[in-house]
Amino acid sequence: MREIVVDTETTGLDPVAGHRLVELACVELMNHLPTGRSFQAYLNPKRDMPPDAFAIHGLSAEFLSDKPEFAGVVADFLGFIGDDPLVIHNAEFDLKFLNWELNAIGGKSLPYTRVVDTLAMARRKFPGAQASLDALCKRFAIDSAHRTKHGALLDAELLAQVYIELIGGRQAGFELAATTMIAARQAQGSAAQREVRPPRPHAPAPDELAAHQAFVATLTDPIWLK
Repeated sequence: MREIVVDTETTGLDPVAGHRLVELACVELMNHLPTGRSFQAYLNPKRDMPPDAFAIHGLSAEFLSDKPEFAGVVADFLGFIGDDPLVIHNAEFDLKFLNWELNAIGGKSLPYTRVVDTLAMARRKFPGAQASLDALCKRFAIDSAHRTKHGALLDAELLAQVYIELIGGRQAGFELAATTMIAARQAQGSAAQREVRPPRPHAPAPDELAAHQAFVATLTDPIWLK
């Protein structure tokens, strides 16, 4: 089972208001475990960087000025995610920007039906509790001390760990390994020729019975005589 954890950074909150993607990153999971494969790209938004957004991710307009536009990385992005489920924290926000960029170059929108929204999962599992990525890292004792600023690749890597905990930790992987081991042993056992041994006698010998009766005689009100 392949899943892709996705995160983005932007210049603001709404693409309709002129805000754009500035970073896009993905992390691959296979059977709910990270494979080490990832995709990451900085994007030129072709506009200024608002101070509020810069304070969050630290990506300046100058830094992004020589980076490709979304159209220049879309083929690699779509090739990486394929048709597999997408794991996103607060998916409504990220999909809003991704689909705006895709539609702007004539591409098809990514449907919400292929998304696992970890924000919604966390709110269902821990109602009333904080459900930000930082809060969930603290809840699951995931080290995020190096996260001094938001970054799409770093956040996707942290979210992958959070997602694994939200679905029950690494037990799913353990169960898969255990199932594989059992199946292998069964296959090996069915192919092996096993010696059939006669049952061993378990009835007590006469001297054992006599020793037991002598012991019982020394007890006060023994249960063997009831």
